[in-house]
Amino acid sequence: MLTTNDNLITDNLIINIASLSIPVKGKSSLDKLAFWLYIQNIVMKQCFELRGDTMAKQIEGVYENVLHCARQEFLEKGFALASLRDIAKAAGTSTGSIYTRFTDKAGLFRALVEPAAGELKRRFLEIQESFHGFDGQTQQEEVGCYTAHAQEGLFDYIYEHLPEFELLLRRAAGTEYAHYIDELVEIEVSYTYKYMEVIGCESVRSGQVTEDLIHIVTTAYFNGMFEPVRHRMDKARALHYIRQLNRYHMAGFETIFHPENFR
Repeated sequence: MLTTNDNLITDNLIINIASLSIPVKGKSSLDKLAFWLYIQNIVMKQCFELRGDTMAKQIEGVYENVLHCARQEFLEKGFALASLRDIAKAAGTSTGSIYTRFTDKAGLFRALVEPAAGELKRRFLEIQESFHGFDGQTQQEEVGCYTAHAQEGLFDYIYEHLPEFELLLRRAAGTEYAHYIDELVEIEVSYTYKYMEVIGCESVRSGQVTEDLIHIVTTAYFNGMFEPVRHRMDKARALHYIRQLNRYHMAGFETIFHPENFR
């Protein structure tokens, strides 16, 4: 049943396309019927598109239940092998209901991971921008402490959303998130070059350090940072590991930032 708002939409649409009835004159009754059925389909399509999101969430609890069951399915089988039919059955709904709400399996996976994935990336960029807002001397003096503190803050966020990051890191093959860590690496590499420029580091320009090395080391750093999630470490153990990892890599980066000290 259409609401008052839908009736207004319908009336406006019919008025706007009423002029199209002129070519119908002189046609058979069947032609006229087909024409007006066509108009009706346009009107109903517009109404449902305008109301789609609300209608998809109208039945209380279905949206959340589908997400819950999808999380379990994706964690168990991964994206590629997960079945929308099995998710629908577990959630007590239909596959059509899932398509209405999420468009497809990729959309359902996105609904699960994007809030956490997007927020972590936003926080990471904010950390980078904040650090590079310092003057050169402060950056050089604080890089170790700042990095350690920022890393632990990101780590806390990851563990607050552990199921989502398990999906991202262990079950995202075949999705747009399969290269999520690579995207973070590219951001880090970009800001690493900015830092090197600020402190007057010439190791890349001089050929003492290659761009490939910086990319490889940064990739290893970020993959290492997410290993606790892949191995399902408890948070206390993972935090100890992260602190060790940070000290290890910061010592290694000194050979890149100040290669003259390691000849």
